[in-house]
Amino acid sequence: MKNILNKAIIALLIFAFTACGDFEDLNVNPNKPVSVDTETLLTSAMREVGERVLSNTRIGPIYAQHIGNITYTDDDRYQAVQSDFSGWYTGPLADLERIIELNTDVATKDAASKSGSNANQIAAARILKAYFFNILTDLWGPMPYSEALKGGEGLLTPAYDSQSAIYEALFTELQDAVAQMDGGAGVSGDFIFGGDMAEWAKFANTIRMNMAIRAADANETLAKAQYLDAIADGVIDADLMYPFLPEANNENPWFSEFRTRTDFAITEMMVNDMSSTADPRLAHYADPTGNSVAAGNPVIVGVPYGLSTPSTQPPNVSFPNSTFVKAQDAPLAIFTLAQVNFAKAEAAARGWTNDNAEDLYKAGIKASWDQWSVSYDNAAFDSYYNQAAIQWNSAKWDELIGYQKWVALFGQGFEAWTEWRRLDYPALIIPEDPLSPSGGIPLRLIYPTNEANLNGANYETAVGLLGGPDSDGTRLWWDTK
Repeated sequence: MKNILNKAIIALLIFAFTACGDFEDLNVNPNKPVSVDTETLLTSAMREVGERVLSNTRIGPIYAQHIGNITYTDDDRYQAVQSDFSGWYTGPLADLERIIELNTDVATKDAASKSGSNANQIAAARILKAYFFNILTDLWGPMPYSEALKGGEGLLTPAYDSQSAIYEALFTELQDAVAQMDGGAGVSGDFIFGGDMAEWAKFANTIRMNMAIRAADANETLAKAQYLDAIADGVIDADLMYPFLPEANNENPWFSEFRTRTDFAITEMMVNDMSSTADPRLAHYADPTGNSVAAGNPVIVGVPYGLSTPSTQPPNVSFPNSTFVKAQDAPLAIFTLAQVNFAKAEAAARGWTNDNAEDLYKAGIKASWDQWSVSYDNAAFDSYYNQAAIQWNSAKWDELIGYQKWVALFGQGFEAWTEWRRLDYPALIIPEDPLSPSGGIPLRLIYPTNEANLNGANYETAVGLLGGPDSDGTRLWWDTK
């Protein structure tokens, strides 16, 4: 996998230098190159999972209150709640759309087929597009979807679709993408699944499963049907991890953050909550403080969250763990077995299946411990599980699953914040001097200013579809509580 990624990175750099060499090429669309192999485009788009999703250290893990700033706390107080999404469209989504075009156009599809069968390449691109669009709509709400990526057709001010319409379209898109896979060659340039189309299908079904659980309170009929279908079709059966490399061109984002600075620490709230239940994952999430190690009595101490005038400084707080979180090649999760088991537990608690919700809830906790390399036996697990704050209670399934998901999703910032917004557990801290317009913890990101300025009519329609003002305090479609 490392060789695939390294060769693709070299190809991208060569293209970048050669594509900019002549003034006569200035009118060429850089997102629609005529000579780039589709495998290079796929690698480029897949890298954005690591660089755009998992590497976002300013919103997801901060808003989920897993991580806090030590000195510069403006992000903890939600200064960045208005955020631009254009790079998602001009970057990975444009690359994936180009893969589909090159494998569809009769003039290019034969040449493109050297990177895998046309049908399989289109299917993979559709699945990864759906993954990115799902993240986008879960961050902002209504988004350009049905009219997006049509700049080549002269459509430069795309309309927005409602979040419910995007969800329905993505469910269909993911099903159709899996259905179109053929028995031909798997896709090249794929450093996550190695071109295995069966794994791509599991990825698509896992996205559907996750979306279905998220939509449960907004449209239970659709959500239940999609959940049951996705589970029947087969979801991931092992943690799906993004493979960072032990080198600068694709390194773990937390390693990058700590290369020359020490700005981030695990939060006091997370440390206190996990310490109160003797959760063994804490030692794999964070390092002991520097001064406690020097004194020969290592302890983990969290940073107070969202202070307007921070007082705690290194080495008095705990940084993300040097082995499991911020090593240069430490992988981060895209989807995990813990997520699958918690989804199954929730489906059982909702009465969608006849499965044993408690067994699945336990399986979710154990899967999370396994993901983080926690060594334990039955007695150790039972000691943790039999605490009143942890043990299953069907009357408060949402609180229990919400808390365990919040803990288990450490390292998956966007997902952790999104699941907190949906389930409302645990109770997070409102900063002492919030910079968000709502004055509270953001429930969505605010549209960038250029949308109102450059796509005004469609922006106004989007606000109408949102069902409230373009504010961080307006709930998204699936956030009904």
